[in-house]
Amino acid sequence: MSNSGLVSYTGLSPNHSGQRVHKIDRITPHCVVGQLSAESICSCFLSPSKRASCNYGIGKDGRISLCVDEKNRSWCSSSYANDQRAVTIECASDDKPPYTMNDVVYQSLINLCVDICKRNGKNRLLWLGNKEKTLAYQPKEGEMVLTVHRWFANKSCPGDWLYAKLGDLAGKVTKILGGSSSNPSTSEAEHIIQTPVLKVGDKVKLAGGAPIYGKSIRFQPWVYSCSLYVREISGNRVVISTQKSGAVTGAVDKKYLTKV
Repeated sequence: MSNSGLVSYTGLSPNHSGQRVHKIDRITPHCVVGQLSAESICSCFLSPSKRASCNYGIGKDGRISLCVDEKNRSWCSSSYANDQRAVTIECASDDKPPYTMNDVVYQSLINLCVDICKRNGKNRLLWLGNKEKTLAYQPKEGEMVLTVHRWFANKSCPGDWLYAKLGDLAGKVTKILGGSSSNPSTSEAEHIIQTPVLKVGDKVKLAGGAPIYGKSIRFQPWVYSCSLYVREISGNRVVISTQKSGAVTGAVDKKYLTKV
């Protein structure tokens, strides 16, 4: 397991568990909650008392730092199992919701994900948009899977801004790697996520990046992190809402919904 050649600064943290016991097949991007430099991200994790770290940091200018060697398990996602198999990346962001990242940080994240996939023998990055489906999924040869910190702790990380763009991230990385140009959060995952059997009143979650029914536009970012309710069903078209009664949020193809 080598480190990325895109790194421009190294500030190694003592906070890690040594060499991984699982091969790398996940990437977990985080929001660092501040417009920090690459150096400052590393400095956050230099003290042993911090009890936290990450593999890479992306500063506000897009420069990449190495905080924990890629071969080692960082302490980043509040999950021993996830951090054993995931490369963790802290990204400079605004310090308040939705923790927006600037364009240069996002482009650097795309480039770093491509590099991680290439060096680990992967040609496809998947975003399945659902915790249970993702953690149960066994990546096939050549597949890397995106996971998020909010699945393992009571946190909003990586923020609603990046969470809503993870389908786009997976699609762009996969296209650069030479895989399918379709968005893995939707078409690529259809063979993995079975269409659920739903009824009015069911509580559901919406897959990240799923489009509004019959349109090319997507929901507002905050919708993907909400618990939603089924209000109406007509074939594959499902009307969803944040409440059992009251204002309707919108309509979506039911293949993008998971019962909770």
